[in-house]
Amino acid sequence: LPGEPHHIDTVQARRIVDEAIAQGINYFDTAYTYQQGDSERALGDALSRHPRDSFFLATKFYAAAKKDIASVFEEQLRRLKTDYFDFYLLHSLDENYIQDYTDPQKDYLGFLLRQKEAGKIRHIGFSSHGSPETLEKFLNWYDGFDMALIQLNYLDWTLLDGKGQYDILTKHHIPIWVMEPLRGGRLARLSDGDAARLAVLRPEESMPGWAFRFLQSVPGVTVILSGMSSQAQLE
Repeated sequence: LPGEPHHIDTVQARRIVDEAIAQGINYFDTAYTYQQGDSERALGDALSRHPRDSFFLATKFYAAAKKDIASVFEEQLRRLKTDYFDFYLLHSLDENYIQDYTDPQKDYLGFLLRQKEAGKIRHIGFSSHGSPETLEKFLNWYDGFDMALIQLNYLDWTLLDGKGQYDILTKHHIPIWVMEPLRGGRLARLSDGDAARLAVLRPEESMPGWAFRFLQSVPGVTVILSGMSSQAQLE
């Protein structure tokens, strides 16, 4: 909502989700802490109007929330109006939280594996903003994840060593999901000079198109997420 960044216009959210599904988008990603919980509530409202087998739903547990994972998980099921998650992720692996996610006393992974056994989770993954070294350390601890979500685009391929992260995940045979393909919208519009250089190579291509085509050319990239907060962005 304008002026209220932690509250979502549910009517507009319904319209966007309806249009996304109509145009073939079938993977929806949220997290416990997004918009102070309003993201899960709004998405649950919008998706509950569609057959459950018509989309894949992913959410995440964030250690920074400082809450018990079992109570968070049950709250997420209620918010999202579902009895299972297609994908459930440990949220934002990095240098600050790797100790929490690997702590045997907290046993976050053990809890998720038990939910998978019970049929409440279909696939377990994680999202990462960590360095390649942190990512390697995490996967040496456990490499049985079904997928990993990392920030990847043609700028961060070198700037944030996305290639290093990509190489590690590939080595561990973990499918790669991508967030920030347009780097928060920064790659959706380039300077006039840079745009002109690309236009010479492919005159009909849009600036976002270059970013998505780059990722579609990277082997192992299975899903590309893109944040859309308006009908115009979706189109």
